[in-house]
Amino acid sequence: MSIQSTMKALIVENANSPFHLTDIPRPAAKAGEVLVRIMASGVNPLDTKIRAGAAAHARHPLPAIVGIDLAGIVEEVGAGVSGFRRGDEVYGMTGGVGGIQGSLAEYAAADARLVALKPHNMSMREAAALPLVFITAWEGLVDRANVRAGQRVLVLGAGGGVGHVAVQIAKAFGADVYAVDGASKADYLRGLGATPIDYKTETVEGYVQAHTAGKGFDLVYDTVGGESLDTAFHAVGRFGHVVSSLGWGTHALAPLSFKAATYSGVFTLLPLLTGEGRAHHGAIMREATGLAESGQVMPKLDARRFTLANAGEAHELLANRQSTGKLVVDVG
Repeated sequence: MSIQSTMKALIVENANSPFHLTDIPRPAAKAGEVLVRIMASGVNPLDTKIRAGAAAHARHPLPAIVGIDLAGIVEEVGAGVSGFRRGDEVYGMTGGVGGIQGSLAEYAAADARLVALKPHNMSMREAAALPLVFITAWEGLVDRANVRAGQRVLVLGAGGGVGHVAVQIAKAFGADVYAVDGASKADYLRGLGATPIDYKTETVEGYVQAHTAGKGFDLVYDTVGGESLDTAFHAVGRFGHVVSSLGWGTHALAPLSFKAATYSGVFTLLPLLTGEGRAHHGAIMREATGLAESGQVMPKLDARRFTLANAGEAHELLANRQSTGKLVVDVG
């Protein structure tokens, strides 16, 4: 059997330039890596920012292949790798930042520590939609804040990518979850078992009083940043904990400090950028598999389909906030 020496990949040559579909050499699995035949590539807001040249923190110089999340089939197993074999269906957050090849290509040589076996009850598309948002939600709720049963947990931006997964993780841990977003997402969030709160019609003072008798929430996860983080500081209760995945900018800490509450930031890219903590990302993905297979986590997908030939359309939809769920590009 002949070994394919090239693969198709989408290249971003310069900031804001169209994707360029071309043939490039196919990678091989080095020591510690698995070569994955990519079946689906998740699209995240960060991908569109990298393509636009507006994500210096991702350290992904152009020209480059973007795409952070993948799902696919193990084609080769590098030296020193255990736990995977050819033919395994896997998924993970494996590249697209830090100069590491992204997932808008037919193959990727991925650090085996970053991937896990795909949930058997998920399609490749569903699996490709999950890694970045699940890891971000898990690191905030579990690693930083130790979410637990009986807590009142408030998720800001609950209908978004990280938010809707954070709601599901918090529910899986037995928390009482309150979900802040627009009215159009209320039914979906209610279906996840959360109490929806419309940020356009309800004030933070109002829903803190209505749902906590004015005491504030035990844990608040801000997935939006900016003014939303200030809202989190006002919504958290005494000795509570605020987590943000977009905790940038300048914020007054007095509302937090006067409650003896604590704050944690989440920077999900750190293991990819530095090499530290990669095994933990793989462990988080195994947790994702367990929750998915037990029916407690499922990403919401936008029904529209894309391939490498029109992946730019998916980027445009996401950049213009016109998606109705996670966007995925079919590769295989």
